[in-house]
Amino acid sequence: MALNLAQKKEVVAELANVAATAHSMVASEYAGLTVSQLTELRKKARQDGVFIRVAKNTLVSRAVEGTDYACVKDTLTGPLLYAFSKEDPGAAGRLIKEFAKANDKLKPMLVAVGGKAYPGTHVDVLASLPTREQALTMLVSLLAQPATMLVRVLAEPAVQVARVINQVGQKQAA
Repeated sequence: MALNLAQKKEVVAELANVAATAHSMVASEYAGLTVSQLTELRKKARQDGVFIRVAKNTLVSRAVEGTDYACVKDTLTGPLLYAFSKEDPGAAGRLIKEFAKANDKLKPMLVAVGGKAYPGTHVDVLASLPTREQALTMLVSLLAQPATMLVRVLAEPAVQVARVINQVGQKQAA
């Protein structure tokens, strides 16, 4: 179904709004997927905070102008499904990677993060990024580790004295 000019402007405005706030983008070939498979993908995307849209490449090229994703304008070819991570930088990569395992028709073609475009093989790298909660947990453990080591070092002389007293007591008892 062809879009009229007003509908095209609406699509470009929506994609531009999403691209301006998104953390990462994954463009994938989706030819051969059934409607039920695409519906399942959209459902998972909503749960993971990923915006998914199938749109003409010319409309996407206009939408990403002036954003970090302007670097992909010249590489958009063929029918593509666009996934934008809205909350977590690796969410789109994880979604596409996980869904592509079960559906070989979905092929990541392009990954864009931080104003740079990468080939579709980098979806694994994007998917391996930690979530916000995982990153905070790693940070807290790194911050707590020196304090834990300090407590152990300060407690060690007392532990050694207790061991010596215990050994002296055992020798005297024998």
